[in-house]
Amino acid sequence: MTAISRTWDQLTLPGKALAILVPLLLFLTAGAVITILLFGGIVWNAILDHLEIVRLFVAVLAIVLIFIPFAFVIIYMELKIIARMNLRIGPDRVGPWGSLMSLVPGLKVLTKEDFTPTKADAVVFTWAPVVVFATSVMSALVLPFAPGLFGADLNIGLLYFFAVGGMTVVGLLMGGWSSFNKYSLLGGLRSAASIISYEIPLTLSVVGLIILAGTMSLNTIVEQQAGWFTNWYAFRQPLAVVIFFIAATAEANRTPFDMTEADSEIVAGFATEYSGMRFGFFFFAEYVNVFIVSAITTVLFLGGWNAPIELPWHVAIDINPGAYGLGLLFIIALVPVLGTLILAAPIYAMRSKTRWWVALIVGFVLFNVVAAGLTLLWAYASFDVVAGLLWFLGKAFALVFVFVWMRGTLPRVRIDQLMGFAWKWLLPAALLNLFVTALAVIVVQQWKGGL
Repeated sequence: MTAISRTWDQLTLPGKALAILVPLLLFLTAGAVITILLFGGIVWNAILDHLEIVRLFVAVLAIVLIFIPFAFVIIYMELKIIARMNLRIGPDRVGPWGSLMSLVPGLKVLTKEDFTPTKADAVVFTWAPVVVFATSVMSALVLPFAPGLFGADLNIGLLYFFAVGGMTVVGLLMGGWSSFNKYSLLGGLRSAASIISYEIPLTLSVVGLIILAGTMSLNTIVEQQAGWFTNWYAFRQPLAVVIFFIAATAEANRTPFDMTEADSEIVAGFATEYSGMRFGFFFFAEYVNVFIVSAITTVLFLGGWNAPIELPWHVAIDINPGAYGLGLLFIIALVPVLGTLILAAPIYAMRSKTRWWVALIVGFVLFNVVAAGLTLLWAYASFDVVAGLLWFLGKAFALVFVFVWMRGTLPRVRIDQLMGFAWKWLLPAALLNLFVTALAVIVVQQWKGGL
């Protein structure tokens, strides 16, 4: 034992880490192999018998993993765009162009103490942020990101989205009531009031779209907007898209309708007593909701995964790697070397003070950028899923930019203005849009029948 202790003390920190991790990994690998050998057949048969449940589980897991980088990208956009609007540079130290600065808030909440107030209802207090985050993820299950890329294609997908998305207010009420804090309770009650007020015009604004589409399947709605951008429902329902966007902004608790956590009035609203990871869930769910609202607006009114123009020809780049045989290995090994040398040569030749190894590093980085761009271009031309996903994300993040823009420019409204605008303006406008759309459909059908 003395020799083992002496050897352990002489190890460096990386050596101690390897001494712990290597046996642990070997043990886990051996356990996984034994488990597969003993129970692999049973597990595989169970998966085949319950394939729909397994697919749903995989879809939920994929959406959670996708939303993690999306949330950090939106945080970085807020930091950088609002800084530029205020004539500042924004984050520029942590990571390239400050891109890793968005990770700092996430790491910060992990290091904070997770405190529960003395008189709070601990169970409800703990589950409130989980409910808010879970409803965001579950509502995204019906979003079609690209052709064939969706969690579930329900024939009542739009109804499901509104039903599950509206459950967010339950989590906010749970957090506000269970905190045993008057400001938290006010924030929870404000969230309930705003949901009741804005859920009605939000739902009514898409009824005209449903009349035109004849379905509530989000995939079918996107497919009906194929072709030129004039086929998008934003041009067929211009009043509906304005009402929907305003109401969705209030539903997502974003500026200028962020009354549930109005820091100038009620500290932090429903999140006043939260800290640590539980506050992180609220913080994370807010940015996930921003993307979800942008995504559903893209699906309903901006053509979803469809390109804004329809090319008169089809471009396809057919590359068959198997045709090269063993020569493919030489191509994979040779092309990066030649590409790096070709791009590094002018850098080294034009600047006499540049060292050769610096030129090689710059050339290697440039080669990877060019190779990644060409690979993306090939994937865009060859796979409809890639092209659709790129268009969908481009439109969604353009709307995310609008949300950030609004936060940097618009002042927060008063609670009475928030409620009055929903009942006095948005609701009548939504009803007007519904009646005009229904009347137009009847007139067109009668006219076609007369012909």
